[in-house]
Amino acid sequence: MTWVESGSRNFAARHEEDDTDDVSEVLELLEATRDQVSPAFARMPGTVHVVAHGSDLALGLAQPMVPVMRRLTSPAARRYVVGWNEHDTIHVLAPRLLEARMTNQQDSKQLGMLAPASLYAQIVVGFNSPQLPPPFTPRTFRNALRWSWLYFGAGQYLSGQTQQMRSPLIRRLREGSQPSFPPSRRDAPLLGGTVVDMIGLELGDDAVVKLVTDIPNNGPRAALLDLFDGLSYEEIEAGWRRHLQRMTAV
Repeated sequence: MTWVESGSRNFAARHEEDDTDDVSEVLELLEATRDQVSPAFARMPGTVHVVAHGSDLALGLAQPMVPVMRRLTSPAARRYVVGWNEHDTIHVLAPRLLEARMTNQQDSKQLGMLAPASLYAQIVVGFNSPQLPPPFTPRTFRNALRWSWLYFGAGQYLSGQTQQMRSPLIRRLREGSQPSFPPSRRDAPLLGGTVVDMIGLELGDDAVVKLVTDIPNNGPRAALLDLFDGLSYEEIEAGWRRHLQRMTAV
């Protein structure tokens, strides 16, 4: 195995030599994501490093949280847990492995290939919010647990992953019990984006950015009531379940 380096304006990647062309496409995706989200945030990170791992084992050794998260995540979402981030580094499976992990459904493949963009969006959020990771500190880790749907959902929404969720959402809704609102930690890596998508659709991107950069101290329930002023919690939940139905419709 020969490791090489590739780069773009704002990203530097390490990867196996055979993955050079695919990683170049990842860097283009990340540059496009940066251009798309930068107007909404006051600060942007400098050079972000990307490590494209050539096997699940290599990824797990570099980022032990990946196999842990897979075990803690609902079965419908496990195949989409393909990376992790640090303060200025994205660890993710190489594109050929991302494609191989996905189902034959086109939206599943797109969801997987957008994973680097979602991990980068989480870095942007952490760079603008002292309350959410990365970096992972005792405070930000506690908030990531308490606000797991928002932590994962922000990356999904800002990267465009929420537009590619139909197949995995259908599977999740067919399996197990009815998901809670907001989604539990177990469901957050898949369903978190559905809540943020609803907020963006109903209230606009500015509401999403304000929420992720200035998390209220009074908790998710109170925050949702403040966002959807005039609606009861039951009405907000009913609206989310209708949104799930729309996202899974043909």
